[in-house]
Amino acid sequence: MNDWSERLDALPRLSLIEEATPLHRAKNLRAGFGGPDLWLKRDDLLPAGFGGNKMRSLDVVGADVLLRSANVIVTGAGVLSNHVRAVAAVAAMTGLRCEIAYWGPPPARIEGNHLLTRMLGANISFTGENDRASVDAAIARMLSMLRAMGENPYGIPRGGACALAALSHVLAVRETVHQLARLDVRPDAVLMAVGGGATLAGWLLGSALFGASWRIDAVTVSRPVGEAMERAENLAVEAAALIGCNFSPGCVEAVVHDGFIGEGYGVPSKAGQEAIASAARTEGIFLDPVYTGKAMACYRALIEKGYFDDAATALFLHTGGAPGLFTASVERML
Repeated sequence: MNDWSERLDALPRLSLIEEATPLHRAKNLRAGFGGPDLWLKRDDLLPAGFGGNKMRSLDVVGADVLLRSANVIVTGAGVLSNHVRAVAAVAAMTGLRCEIAYWGPPPARIEGNHLLTRMLGANISFTGENDRASVDAAIARMLSMLRAMGENPYGIPRGGACALAALSHVLAVRETVHQLARLDVRPDAVLMAVGGGATLAGWLLGSALFGASWRIDAVTVSRPVGEAMERAENLAVEAAALIGCNFSPGCVEAVVHDGFIGEGYGVPSKAGQEAIASAARTEGIFLDPVYTGKAMACYRALIEKGYFDDAATALFLHTGGAPGLFTASVERML
């Protein structure tokens, strides 16, 4: 066994993921879209806190919180953040306090993940600034203030994008590789949404470590393609260093696709909503309006352009986010 493999196995975990999340063959959706044989990796079915890739990340990050004897978790993002909801859930499960900073002013309506985060007992504040980076400064201020008060806070970066989170998705790659081998399924492409970059980083590093031959097709939902890839590659390098191995950007075939953000991050798009409706009406599976709906819309468009003509099988990462469906912005598009 490689040293890095032993270090990966030795990562402390919260045991939020006690069994592999299912692989679902989306025959009906494929019949409607055309293209490759389509499989969904159902991380939306993780059992705690409404699941999703952010809860997978916290299986490792949350264990580090406990290892460092923190008594309060500090993080932040947008008001409908999956990451914030997942952090609040882990804090509640482990008996820790949770301090949240949202960018912008308080919304007129409490809904979706914001409602769940309040329900979970997190202490919420707003920066009053529409610049997403204002959350970073707010997290830093909270950490400084809590330390001055004699507390032992643990800060998680905006959206949860950190190297430990990326390692949780390296574990997801290993899990998926084993599942695919048992099913004798060999994807030519793996599709996912990319926001903060930790999930993509983990799949880049994991694909390299476990010798996967697929191409990764990521769909940016929040930032320019170059920035999205750079962030993911940098996180992959940092994650590799934590387990004592190297990662060379470009060693895994990967493309970040643009054109499906719509009016902005977190704002539902017409194409995304159509993709969500297609998945619901053919498979009984709900994608979300912020990440997977837009990624599936991109997948459909790429099929129509012939991009996947040389692919026999594709794997789509369903990273969760269902609470985002229960918002006024989605209702307005129905």
